[in-house]
Amino acid sequence: MACIAPSESMNNCEADQALTKNLQPVINFSSILEDEETDQYTDNVHENSYILGIKEYIANSRNLHLSKVISREKRAAVLICLFEGLEGELRVILTKRSMKLSTHPGEVALPGGKMDEEDLDDSATALREATEEIGLKSSLVQHLLTVVPVVGLLSRVEEFKPLLNADEVDAIFDVPLDMFLKEENHKCVEKEWGRLKYVCHIFEYESPKQGIFHIGGLTASILIHAASVIYQEPPSFSEYLPDFSQLQFTLNMKSSC
Repeated sequence: MACIAPSESMNNCEADQALTKNLQPVINFSSILEDEETDQYTDNVHENSYILGIKEYIANSRNLHLSKVISREKRAAVLICLFEGLEGELRVILTKRSMKLSTHPGEVALPGGKMDEEDLDDSATALREATEEIGLKSSLVQHLLTVVPVVGLLSRVEEFKPLLNADEVDAIFDVPLDMFLKEENHKCVEKEWGRLKYVCHIFEYESPKQGIFHIGGLTASILIHAASVIYQEPPSFSEYLPDFSQLQFTLNMKSSC
């Protein structure tokens, strides 16, 4: 089992980061800390353009209705826990699922899991799972939004001391959030589910002390969307397969005439 300390790998930046595009997130950690110090955090949080951007994205999401109709037995939530790195970049915490698990063993994932009866909402689910999996206290996570996925800011990363649940997590690491908008270290694979074809995005990240991790599937898709909203910029690669349905319809109409 591998574990990182926040004072080491949690705040490391990639060596070539200065050579890559400098994306600017719509999150200001300094203003967050000022709000906390002046006890105006609660009043000011809804004015933060980051919050407004996330809410606009959620409101326009084609899957918004799912959050209202899915039964508790089949609900799940994940935590996109963001923090500020040493160079001011946004980083997101990820885990490697334990090989002991019956589903998706060894895969990279966001902290999270299925909703329990005692969970009040999706935020409670995501926070509880993060506490159980990696020892992340809910008191350290701020700016929570009651959506799925749940977005949170870890403004005091130095207070987070990872404590892994060996039955669920083999490793914890963090990556720059903007990597999910870049072509570098990214590839996509075309897959099929029944008669439906879709793109599976895969990102490769090399940790200085833990080796190479592959981030793909639902986790990659969630982080692509989150990064797009927070940085107010689409990914540099095509997110979906080309839609030729309208062209096919036109061709069929012409052939039938």
